[in-house]
Amino acid sequence: MDRLIYVAMTGAKQTEYRQSTVANNLANANTTGFRADLAAFRAVPVLGGPGLATRAFAVEQGAGSDLSQGSFQQTGRELDAAITGDGWFAVQSASGEAYTRNGNFVVDASGMLKTFTGLIIEGESGPLTIPENSQASIAPDGTVSAIDLANPAQAVEVGRLKLVNPAAAEMEKGLDGLFRRRNGEAGQPDPNVRLSVGGIEGSNVNAVDQLVTMIATQRHYDMQIKLLQTAEQNSRSAASILSLNG
Repeated sequence: MDRLIYVAMTGAKQTEYRQSTVANNLANANTTGFRADLAAFRAVPVLGGPGLATRAFAVEQGAGSDLSQGSFQQTGRELDAAITGDGWFAVQSASGEAYTRNGNFVVDASGMLKTFTGLIIEGESGPLTIPENSQASIAPDGTVSAIDLANPAQAVEVGRLKLVNPAAAEMEKGLDGLFRRRNGEAGQPDPNVRLSVGGIEGSNVNAVDQLVTMIATQRHYDMQIKLLQTAEQNSRSAASILSLNG
């Protein structure tokens, strides 16, 4: 009896975790550059005592992130850019250099180039600062230029965005939604990374697929609860039979 309870109880608990993952993906279906989270179940034997490993927990574990490219959304802004193919924008985070596909850039009051969410953009030689009374633009190779509004014919090269392209296996997603290299080291600029300017990359979440997964997960949870109820009914029936025979 306890075998059924173990499997059903842990299965229901871990199914709730999967539902949280799916809900988070759906909540970010319109988040610029978002990468959907993946998850999978695995069986973990319960050890620590004598006898055979006849009990097992069902455990939900993160299986990484879906790194496929999202759709290109045209905006017409000169400071919007989307990476074409593989690659990442380097940004400054509280824990050091991190990476994002969010190319929705703005210039703050001090002239520093940042993401729309406030993260400082890394250039190949450090943060990029746009001169006062200038209009910034980004080239497909990541070069950032500033055009003097008083003299539009005069353009100054500010620097180049730090565009990196580590192997997918080296990347992991943090709780803040940013990616970092597993070894903790900063990536090296890759001159082969190219941008599509005048638009942003949307989330790669497939809303329909996630909704179907959410429904299937809910049904799986209901099944686990039904198994627990069946175990309780079997226990009561067995106790009733024992009391009659006693």
